[in-house]
Amino acid sequence: MSIHPIIKMGHPTLRQVAKPVAPADIDSAKMHTLIADMIETLHDAGGIGLAAPQINQPIQLAIIEVPGGPSRYGEIEPIPLTVFFNPVLTVIEPEEAGYWEGCLSVPGLRGFVYRPQHVRVDYMDASGNDATLELQGFLATVVQHEFDHLAGRLYVDHIRDMTQLVFEDEWLAQQTPDSVD
Repeated sequence: MSIHPIIKMGHPTLRQVAKPVAPADIDSAKMHTLIADMIETLHDAGGIGLAAPQINQPIQLAIIEVPGGPSRYGEIEPIPLTVFFNPVLTVIEPEEAGYWEGCLSVPGLRGFVYRPQHVRVDYMDASGNDATLELQGFLATVVQHEFDHLAGRLYVDHIRDMTQLVFEDEWLAQQTPDSVD
């Protein structure tokens, strides 16, 4: 296993549409090594999600691990470490909510982004099996953020009001115990 450098906004791979992974290639030693490297890279960076394009691998692969519990977004359900190959996202309910998003490929910035809050994800897991998840609230936002990387998009593309793009350290300094995002 090894930690890969996370590429940053401006790198052309982040703006490419990632290629689907052939089902026959999913349960391979090469993919299992890549997944292990992505997990190590994610944990080293302290994130909750990482898409393969963020480590300059333009394929439809993302991992998400949300510890859950209390957060600045309220009580969050956990998502155990989940591997998504070739995910297809379907909006169940178009009602949106906004969250302050950050990204390992856009370090030091946060932006307020509105996204649908009830989605379904159909995907293949690390063994090549079909799987489905239905998510709501913050977790729906998390999967949309990660899967944007597979479509060559970043969260900054979704910001409606550019005054809501801020440096993270300044944003944190302005937070108070009673702040609501």
